[in-house]
Amino acid sequence: MDDSLKHKVLYWDNSSSTIVHHDLLGEEPLSIRVQGNPYSVIMRTPGDEIAHVAGFCLGEGIVDTPDDFTSIGFCEDDDTNVVTVTLRASRREKIPQILDRRGFISQTSCGLCGKEIVKDLYQIIQPLKDDTKIDLTRALNGLKELSVNQPLREKTRASHAAVLYNSNFEILSIAEDVGRHNALDKAIGKVFLNRILDQVALAILSSRISYELVQKAARAQIPIIFAHSRPTALAVELAAQLNITLASLDDDDEGLYIFCGEQRLKT
Repeated sequence: MDDSLKHKVLYWDNSSSTIVHHDLLGEEPLSIRVQGNPYSVIMRTPGDEIAHVAGFCLGEGIVDTPDDFTSIGFCEDDDTNVVTVTLRASRREKIPQILDRRGFISQTSCGLCGKEIVKDLYQIIQPLKDDTKIDLTRALNGLKELSVNQPLREKTRASHAAVLYNSNFEILSIAEDVGRHNALDKAIGKVFLNRILDQVALAILSSRISYELVQKAARAQIPIIFAHSRPTALAVELAAQLNITLASLDDDDEGLYIFCGEQRLKT
């Protein structure tokens, strides 16, 4: 699917102006319905909707395994902007507070301070183990070469990307989207539905690292996150509590700033 649109643009360079055509990244609402009820509306780049919703559901705590779904699909065959999810009865019984959206920390929550968020998420998500080790140089090279896996960004200069690797630096999934959260949800959803999520050792992101991205990685049990931009203070605090490794490119795009979890990185 081509998720870009041609658009006429006036280009000015201090001395003259001319008409050029640019590829602009697509952005449309995706409505997610759970058990027949509206759950969330997300602005996203069209494509990979089923994987996107699967990854979103994992990150939100709606499911723990693909077997928690009884179905996940488009509401109408020709409408890819609405995805409906149904859950097994045994799963619904475990998460009434999430399905009712009461007392659950979502990305749009307000009235909570950072310490409360970390405390609550730490109670929901178990800290990760230290059994994953990766080569630091190869991971850095993957981060520096991220643009190779961003065809939409090459065309539009507007998309974020998430690439998931195993410990042998084999790519398990790639996703691009206008939103950094969506890109990670899509990448996670692909491996989740393919039942290879447990093979993921490293997530490489084009964006900064926010606490929401750490939360999504923790729900997916992804132990290491590398990103182009630095993490927020809350992201580092949450990652340290959940034993997740965070690193980002230095100011010259040649080295790394490692914020926590350095024990997983081999030189």
